[in-house]
Amino acid sequence: MAGKPNSRESIVDTASNLFFKQGYHGTGLNQIIKESCCPKGSLYYYFPDGKEELALECIHQTKLMVADKWNDVFQKIPDPVQAVHRFIENMAEEAEKSNFEGFIPFSFWMAVETSAISNSLREACQTVLTDWHNIISNRLLQEGLEDRLANETAEVLLSMLEGSLISAQTYKDTSHILLMSKYAGLLLNQVLGRRQT
Repeated sequence: MAGKPNSRESIVDTASNLFFKQGYHGTGLNQIIKESCCPKGSLYYYFPDGKEELALECIHQTKLMVADKWNDVFQKIPDPVQAVHRFIENMAEEAEKSNFEGFIPFSFWMAVETSAISNSLREACQTVLTDWHNIISNRLLQEGLEDRLANETAEVLLSMLEGSLISAQTYKDTSHILLMSKYAGLLLNQVLGRRQT
């Protein structure tokens, strides 16, 4: 059964939203089927291995979506410090706009919860974080940083960002994200050898 032309997209979008809101364990296939308004046969047609295969696709889609946002901001804003500020501010704006609905840091359900479930999910999460890390570190390499410092700075920035998103979600307050933006700028200006303003 091929299902409706948009069945696969609807299933993935619905599953992603539910995984973000309820976590992997808290989300069942029956709820995904019901809320996606797709026949049960469609889900198993597209994802014959069930929930884990569907979660892998959701992780992949999240990786692409956020990678696109990083690449877009680095293309539009030549200064990497200002680009990182803009990316983080966009996250804060999205959180407020959605009233924190479906706004969960990647590490919150995917990288932490699913890593304990299977190696396939853990490796998929590892690939996501590695890809995002590489986008940031490659941009810093273009500014003349040496490999080790570019990689370490990207690692710290991602860790700071994920941590600030967890705090923002917990308190329903974007000030945690904006504070991280401030200190991300201080870090980047220091590693790039710029005078603080």
